[in-house]
Amino acid sequence: MAPLPGAELVQRPLQLYRYLLRCCRQLPTKGIQEHYKHAVRQSFRVHSDEDSPERIQQIIKRAIEDADWILNKYKKEN
Repeated sequence: MAPLPGAELVQRPLQLYRYLLRCCRQLPTKGIQEHYKHAVRQSFRVHSDEDSPERIQQIIKRAIEDADWILNKYKKEN
């Protein structure tokens, strides 16, 4: 189950970046949103030199799963 519609269409790093920032807007408070936006930016900086297509797809898949987990975590708390 994807956190937002369109997760299945994410194939490239820039698409993932935009998708994750949209996910951040779903979080309950501004502080939490800013925390995860910062984490997304940092992760993209860390992985910016990745050139293996298989590894990039693994990262995309894992990032979408993590976003789903985070959004579900905050839905349960509310």
